[in-house]
Amino acid sequence: MEKKSIKDTGLHLLKKGQKGIMHAIFSRFGIIILLFAVQVLVLFSVFILFQSFVPEFIGGGIILGILVSLYIINTRIDPTSKLTWVILVMGLPVFGTLLFFYTTLEFGHRKLRDRVDFLVNSTRKKIPQEKHVLEDFIKTDPGAASIAHYLQRCGGFPVFDKTETTYLPIGENMFDEVLLRLKEAKDFIFLEYFIIDEGIMWGKILEILAEKVKEGVDVRVMYDGTNEFTTLPHDYPKMLEKLGIKCKVFAPLSPFVSTHYNYRDHRKIMVIDGNIAFTGGINFADRYINKEVVHGHWKDTAVMLRGKAVKGFTLMFLQMWNIDEKETVFDPFINHPSVPAEDSSGFVIPYCDCPLDGDMVGERVYMDILNRSKRYVHIMSPYLILDSRMETAIKFAAERGVEVAIILPGVPDKFIPYSLAKSHYASLLDSGVQIYEYTPGFIHAKSFVADDVEAVVGTINLDYRSLYHHFECAAYCYGTNCIGDIEKDFKETLKKCRRIEKDTIWKNYPLLRPLSFFIKVLAPLL
Repeated sequence: MEKKSIKDTGLHLLKKGQKGIMHAIFSRFGIIILLFAVQVLVLFSVFILFQSFVPEFIGGGIILGILVSLYIINTRIDPTSKLTWVILVMGLPVFGTLLFFYTTLEFGHRKLRDRVDFLVNSTRKKIPQEKHVLEDFIKTDPGAASIAHYLQRCGGFPVFDKTETTYLPIGENMFDEVLLRLKEAKDFIFLEYFIIDEGIMWGKILEILAEKVKEGVDVRVMYDGTNEFTTLPHDYPKMLEKLGIKCKVFAPLSPFVSTHYNYRDHRKIMVIDGNIAFTGGINFADRYINKEVVHGHWKDTAVMLRGKAVKGFTLMFLQMWNIDEKETVFDPFINHPSVPAEDSSGFVIPYCDCPLDGDMVGERVYMDILNRSKRYVHIMSPYLILDSRMETAIKFAAERGVEVAIILPGVPDKFIPYSLAKSHYASLLDSGVQIYEYTPGFIHAKSFVADDVEAVVGTINLDYRSLYHHFECAAYCYGTNCIGDIEKDFKETLKKCRRIEKDTIWKNYPLLRPLSFFIKVLAPLL
């Protein structure tokens, strides 16, 4: 009997017409946008009302600007953000002051912060650090092992051995591997992704998930609320629940203005039976496997883990899943039997970055690699919007004689981030950093590889969104079998890139140069 398609079995839950302009206007989404716009208009009117008194109280405005600027300078925010806020406050004292305190007083996300803190602190010992593994890492490389101490201290992230790592250099490779591994699932499947969109990729995955539910597999799906803008209807979780799939939306859209929307779940995590895990830059949408061409060829990467380190990603998923659960369940999944990869080499540390705890985990891991590097650091990133610390670390590595090479998109997805990236080029080039742009299209990969011994593959971009405002995750690998494959992929990708020199920075997009000049001061707020 011929196998029915996903559409025939009733699993094709969405229709393209739902994404049209009329749907956007006359749907719940349209109402939310309207109410949101009204609130923004009211707030802006209030700001303008207060601002109108400034000409009558010039002295008061100057004093206010100076006092608030002094307060900002003494906060713990990064120096680049301080500069942005000081300029804004001194230029528009009342508006700038109100905006600063509105965005920093945790309006709308205090409960989220407290809940995340509770879950992390109460579960950080669910996976104890195996003493002999840490000792072996220290013996192998004391310098690199120091990052294990940091990650254990800030988030309780253990270092694991006996974990096989498989690097997947393109979305199509990951898709094939995911389909194969999902079909092998016996007990549970956890998916946490930033973007889910209907199409070939998600359709085939959804078909397998529905079949696995029928076999008694516990299937859970979690995605970020920004999907409601363009890809999924607000009631999509209910649609999945009809198939037996448990589904949650992180920070769904609501008609209330809040700084809560600044913190998005940008993580990409798949866990299968506690023995297989995927992470990287790849979301579930057809452009990630080049079935839909948006910005030329889409280059993205991922890593698959098999063995002990998968427990780290299992715990990360459960911490996020249980944010709104009254009764939390961790142990059956954390303690689920897994098969150690006995023939594997090296060490793996799955870790995540939470924007609510003040620890710049993603940035510090990258900086640690740069600071310890001896021969080379090769980087792929879709964005390059750097704070002063990260820019200094990149430049200093190059100035020490380390070959620092960065591959960035040749075809931009957004012109403001692209112009901001180019605004860093000249300074980096002066320090000896090599910059390349991927001519076939868009680079969405997020990877660091250094000295043939260590690498990071995950979701963390080199921009303020990832480093400061998003929930992120990654896998740190030392001496694992995937290191050589990551470096090989970098060199192969380099063959498809143009090298940027100072006189070619703005060659194809000259109008972006004046744009970057004005917009760079606002980079930390974007």
